Amino acid sequence: MRSKSAPWVLMAPFLLLFLFTMVLPIIIAIVQSFLTVQRTGLVGEDGAVSRFAGLENYLAALTNQNFTDSILRMLAFGVVQVTVMIVASTILALLLESASARWPGLFRAAYFLPYGIPGVIATILWSFLYVPGLSPIVDALGWVGIDVDFLGPNMVLWSIANIVTWTYTGYNMLIIIAQLKAIPGDIYEAAKIDGAGPLRVVTSIQLPLIRPALMLTIIFSIIGTLQLFAEPQVLSSMSSGINSEYTPNLSAYAYAFQYNDLGMASAEAVIIALAAFILSAAALGISNRLGRKS
Repeated sequence: MRSKSAPWVLMAPFLLLFLFTMVLPIIIAIVQSFLTVQRTGLVGEDGAVSRFAGLENYLAALTNQNFTDSILRMLAFGVVQVTVMIVASTILALLLESASARWPGLFRAAYFLPYGIPGVIATILWSFLYVPGLSPIVDALGWVGIDVDFLGPNMVLWSIANIVTWTYTGYNMLIIIAQLKAIPGDIYEAAKIDGAGPLRVVTSIQLPLIRPALMLTIIFSIIGTLQLFAEPQVLSSMSSGINSEYTPNLSAYAYAFQYNDLGMASAEAVIIALAAFILSAAALGISNRLGRKS
């Protein structure tokens, strides 16, 4: 009996923490998404009562033009930003793990360092490079006749993409490097005996064998894209192109803490989670199908 109960006793602190910080909030959010608050009185002074709303909150969220625009905006953001980031992470990982790489440990630490900077701090640092009059980049472009507004309505989304790429490229690079280090050395020796050059080794050995790591980074990036919050929240005070519902997470935050509509906020949060699950499952399915074909 002791041998059977000992693992559960040892895992109990983690399981309790996981239950109260992860599982219980998810259940509460799902339940809250089916409720609405009905206030009585001219300005609600007679009190408020929660009632079952069915799918009203979900229908209201899906017919909310700002919320649907924010999802479409994040899909466009993800297609461009995630692609650029994963390609950059893969190239850096392959270069640092090549036989001719010098001081790979130093460069790995340097590329990973931006991930250690909190998103709010990173956005504030980058904002100094975006604001006209403070940014040396804007001034230098102005000297050559290029007038660019990094915080304008047409550019701010890609300015945010630059911050996210700068922050997470090194993190994804380390995941890919860990997969590269797991490739047996015998495979490289056999490739050299067969006369394979560096490019052939990359295309025929390394890229196929690091597909699980690439898939993991893509799924993490898709989830992170739909959860984008800190960067637009900080830049909203500097850019007229960012409103309170610029991203799905900002929209849910606005309904919860500005409009005091927890039912709508919960419904939007559930939709965001479902969208992340569907996109991640689709990416995983495409990867598995390509793997079977190859």
